Amino acid sequence: MTNKQKRPINPYIVLALAIVLPGAGHVALGLPQRGFGFAFFSLLLALATWHTAGPEISFIGRSAGGLFVWALSIPDAYRIARLRYEKWMCDNRTA
Repeated sequence: MTNKQKRPINPYIVLALAIVLPGAGHVALGLPQRGFGFAFFSLLLALATWHTAGPEISFIGRSAGGLFVWALSIPDAYRIARLRYEKWMCDNRTA
């Protein structure tokens, strides 16, 4: 008898959640501290760059710090989800 684990969340769903909201992919994976950390630092750096950039800078430029952290969180969440999914696939492979 094999010890079958619960099927992990699909990596593409995690990817979509991570794109929609910073940290949401990590929270869906059961890593709320990591997810809230990404969300917190996205907001913190967005506010920091917003207040230090001049008024002539575009919205994207004024929130670049937060967008950078958000952009880093997307592949991180997807990578974790993909590794968990592939491990589950290998563990539950029928020969």
